[in-house]
Amino acid sequence: MSLTGDLFIASKRVQRDGAGFKAVAAATGAEIEPRFSVATVDDVATATAAAAAAFPIYAALPRERRAEFLEAIAEEIEALGDELVERAMVESGLPKARLTGERGRTAGQMRLFAKEIRLGEYLRARIDHAIPDRQPAPKPDLRLRMVPLGPVTVFGASNFPLAFSVAGGDTASALAAGCPVIVKGHSAHPGTAELVASAIVKAAERTGMPEGVFSLINGPGNSVGQALVTDPQIKAVGFTGSRGGGVALMKLAAARPVPIPVYAEMSSVNPVFLLPEALKARAEALGTAYVASVTMGAGQFCTNPGLVLAINGPDLERFLSAASAAMMGAPSQTMLTPGIHKAYESGVARLASASSITKLAEGLAPEGPTNGQGALFTMTGADFIADPGHAEEVFGATSLLVRCADLDELLKVVALLEGQLTATLHLDAGDHAVAQTLLPLLENLVGRILANGWPTGVEVTDAMVHGGPYPSTADGRSTSVGTLAIDRFLRPVSYQDLPEALLPAELRDGETIVPRRVDGKPTVA
Repeated sequence: MSLTGDLFIASKRVQRDGAGFKAVAAATGAEIEPRFSVATVDDVATATAAAAAAFPIYAALPRERRAEFLEAIAEEIEALGDELVERAMVESGLPKARLTGERGRTAGQMRLFAKEIRLGEYLRARIDHAIPDRQPAPKPDLRLRMVPLGPVTVFGASNFPLAFSVAGGDTASALAAGCPVIVKGHSAHPGTAELVASAIVKAAERTGMPEGVFSLINGPGNSVGQALVTDPQIKAVGFTGSRGGGVALMKLAAARPVPIPVYAEMSSVNPVFLLPEALKARAEALGTAYVASVTMGAGQFCTNPGLVLAINGPDLERFLSAASAAMMGAPSQTMLTPGIHKAYESGVARLASASSITKLAEGLAPEGPTNGQGALFTMTGADFIADPGHAEEVFGATSLLVRCADLDELLKVVALLEGQLTATLHLDAGDHAVAQTLLPLLENLVGRILANGWPTGVEVTDAMVHGGPYPSTADGRSTSVGTLAIDRFLRPVSYQDLPEALLPAELRDGETIVPRRVDGKPTVA
């Protein structure tokens, strides 16, 4: 299809006069046609009003209808074919294989949430029957289910132009919950956004969804995003990006007359622990695999292993030697945007200029104006304890290894870490005692604990947690990946002594159509 640069407001294409903006090719910085419309604050008000009007209709639809809508979105995204991948390649600089996989993940997320809402567990249905003759006071009839919050704003992410953007996990989980969605497209890949938005709109038409169930708003700068967060019709926000951006949205949302939740995934260095017996057994293999994880996708993953902790010794030297050799052979890679590339270079320069930090190795020289050159750095545990600010995330293919004198010093380093998305333990059987010491600390620090793997890559499953304590996310009680992500856009409602005819179908006595807890006992649909 031909790109037009249109907005999508209440599922209708809208074009705005004015200068507009163009996408920029990640590899060259050159502008790409067409010119994209910039939304106005009035466009935001129109989109949020349409979403508010659609909400009671969409939320009341049978779960099967919403599931069919999600599956239709998956089908329409797949029907875009190579055009979607090719446009995303130009705008993001990501390779074809990566984006083809990401397209599959995007469609798969929609189908996963379709399955989830058909199952009905997310409703948390509970029935506690009345006991009218209970003494000293009768017990009322109480029934509970989860209901959707209302219209949701989703901000597209720079590093996942498909899986965390227009039809990404936030959109999928919000639509599954019964919430209309207004997406603020990322200005780095507006063409990709338009193609995906057209697929959602086509799916909405196919399945008879109400107008206003979806809108796409574009525009560089902050004014449109601020208007979306502060609009009184919006009831929650999903965001993936920088800490500065996430905190700014949190402040806006908290300052509203009626505050709303912001589910922001922001920053993480994802500490990796190299335990002694594992290092002794496979130091060289770990060093090579470490660099492969650090440099994957130019290091532009929120789960990039940006911090490694280990105890000094000859086995650690073997690891460092292998990691340095691997990094020195690592080619530079195109970064997502010129701005991200500039920020990465600044972060690397900050580490290189610190007197307590030593550069171990760097990758091959950059071959393009926005190519990021990988780098490894090291410092002692004592120096880290003196200045833990060196653990600040550098978004790109770089990592800092902290060499600890002993286990006590390593534990002191752990105590200074901020909330993280992941932590990884490389261990053998002889390391279990140390791991048992670390696990309670890590459970309070991260959302996902890995053993003998690398954190880059997030599986989309029921049991996945992609979240963690602040500042990795705004709310460590939630996840942005996996079926539990639907909980962010729901709230509980209890019905007391409501006549049977007025109860939601899932809470009526008789045939069980969803899993429920009845008088304290679980029942299966």
